[in-house]
Amino acid sequence: MNDPRKALVLFSGGQDSTTCLAWALDRYAEVETLAFDYGQRHRIELDCRTTVREKLATQFPAWAGKLGADHLLDLAVLGQISDTALTSERAIELQANGLPNTFVPGRNLLFLTFAATLAYRRGASVLVGGMCETDFSGYPDCRDNTLKAMQVALSLGLDTPMTLETPLMFIDKAATWRLAEQLGGDALVKLIVEDTHTCYLGERGALHDWGHGCGHCPACALRAKGHAGYRAAGPQSS
Repeated sequence: MNDPRKALVLFSGGQDSTTCLAWALDRYAEVETLAFDYGQRHRIELDCRTTVREKLATQFPAWAGKLGADHLLDLAVLGQISDTALTSERAIELQANGLPNTFVPGRNLLFLTFAATLAYRRGASVLVGGMCETDFSGYPDCRDNTLKAMQVALSLGLDTPMTLETPLMFIDKAATWRLAEQLGGDALVKLIVEDTHTCYLGERGALHDWGHGCGHCPACALRAKGHAGYRAAGPQSS
């Protein structure tokens, strides 16, 4: 049975958020989507979102009736106060603090705050995000403890229960590909390969077996490695 609650998915147009959107559509009675334009170099991901949403609706009829409104918020101010390789033309490298310079300080904290504000107005009580602390770059705002603290803060600040769901938190990228297969079969895996975007540099040239991308940035490396592990594991046993 469907969970009767309404969910709002932080949906960027990438592999992780698309898998989370499918997960939410499989679970909740109604699902809306939200993305943020913060001046990211890979802004092309925002263009991919429309295609992904349309294909999810046409290729998966059981989900079509659950897929509600889409929202895009302008958070250009985040890019203005950031100095990172995701918001400016800089080489991707590690910083002295051990974090890659693709880390945008406060990004997920702001995203979740705005998402909760929108969810409150739209009657949604569940936020779904693709944060993960298994295959990730060490971003502190992707950690489970951070998300649990945000859930408490948002629920207290809004004076209403706000649940944060992170279905990818403790699985690696190979398992994320497998989850997509479990949710939507080969059709969903194909959609993710061909139509989602993960590459930090915004490269949409050649189509690799794992999708579009430059093939060498951290996001592409993780995606490619996960896909190779998923394929190497072979068909899932019945």
